[in-house]
Amino acid sequence: MGFEQELERARSLVEARLGAFFPGDGLEEAMRYSLLAGGKRIRPILTMKFCQAAGGTMEEALDFGCGVEMLHTYSLIHDDLPCMDNDDLRRGRPTNHKVYGECVATLAGDALQAAAFRTVLSAGGKSSFRIGPARALAAEILAEAAGEGGMCGGQYLDTLGDGQPHTLEELTAINDRKTGALLRAACRMGVAATMDGMGVDASWDDWMAAAGEYATNLGLAFQIQDDILDATSTAQELGKPIGSDAANQKTTYVTLLGVEACREKVRDYTERAKAVLSRTSWAGETGFLLELADRLAVRRS
Repeated sequence: MGFEQELERARSLVEARLGAFFPGDGLEEAMRYSLLAGGKRIRPILTMKFCQAAGGTMEEALDFGCGVEMLHTYSLIHDDLPCMDNDDLRRGRPTNHKVYGECVATLAGDALQAAAFRTVLSAGGKSSFRIGPARALAAEILAEAAGEGGMCGGQYLDTLGDGQPHTLEELTAINDRKTGALLRAACRMGVAATMDGMGVDASWDDWMAAAGEYATNLGLAFQIQDDILDATSTAQELGKPIGSDAANQKTTYVTLLGVEACREKVRDYTERAKAVLSRTSWAGETGFLLELADRLAVRRS
């Protein structure tokens, strides 16, 4: 099976599973509006593909991946609020608060965060009252990524002194939390999904470390490419406003380094991500993950 076929199969699994959540009206409608608004589904796909690399199947990690996507969607809803980035467009559609109002949008994000952990802890339809090691570890990994040491901490640092310049080191530390933390969680949760069926041996620690390192480099490449696209693309291509960082006088990789130097950094971080996979001995295939890193490095949206 080629890369595009694998990607479509993984994405179809995610879309079908996400579509089964939140069928009601009211708050559930607002949750579903953002959760099913499209997107690349990179995080749940990473979760499933790292499960495969560690010797499992995509289906074993599907609910873990959906939990990651719910958490990601909550963060996007809150990022778009007037008190944060104040954006009106997301994935080519009005942002959640533009459709449902700020109060409902805030609650929709809160509810999606709670649902993310419920989904992980009851993965595969299992009772959450007797939590096996895979689900317990996955929930712990996700919580670390979401909290003060991860996304929320990164967003806090990003909001300090809005409009004030950051150094390259400061910007990298912020983005490693805002973007990298959840990508690391996605990849490591995929490895965690194999715990119940395969147990843990010496290789398992290597897989966990490699998954985290791959995600760290992938996340930095992803964020720098985002900054490049914000400076060189159009709102129609991206499905969201462009130039908002410049309008708000926020430091980006492009403002610090320029477009060409940023492109070189994207290539460098991408090669680092691929290298860590290649020097680790896996139980399953990693070809898809290598190709995915290359594709993300040249994406146009």
